[in-house]
Amino acid sequence: MTGLVPYLRFDGRAREALTFYRDVFGGDLEIHTYAEMGNEEGHPDAVAHGILSGRVALFASDVAGGEAPLAPLATAGLMFSLLGTADPATLSTWFAALTEGGEVVDPLQERPWGAHDGRVTDRFGVPWLIGYED
Repeated sequence: MTGLVPYLRFDGRAREALTFYRDVFGGDLEIHTYAEMGNEEGHPDAVAHGILSGRVALFASDVAGGEAPLAPLATAGLMFSLLGTADPATLSTWFAALTEGGEVVDPLQERPWGAHDGRVTDRFGVPWLIGYED
């Protein structure tokens, strides 16, 4: 895997989030628990390391011990951009799926310069910018 891959940290919701993202974006999902990795710092069934690979790649885990999970303030000034990463129909489908349980910040729409884009914060508090040019 090359390039930048976001690594999200959750407080017990990593499996739910990774499964949601796999359902939205497709791809292959690997989940390894703390017990499987022989790590006693986290709950044995919690996700020690999860990998979504495909058109959209993400890593995620549940925090252990005194570590801090992803929080809305942790993403201030950050959004994940999926501009032109798929065909317009696929990007529109991803946008709609990410809005389920989330919040549309700016609807996916045509802009004055001719491109389409929109912003959504998903149910896990992760902000996304999705767009394409015709």
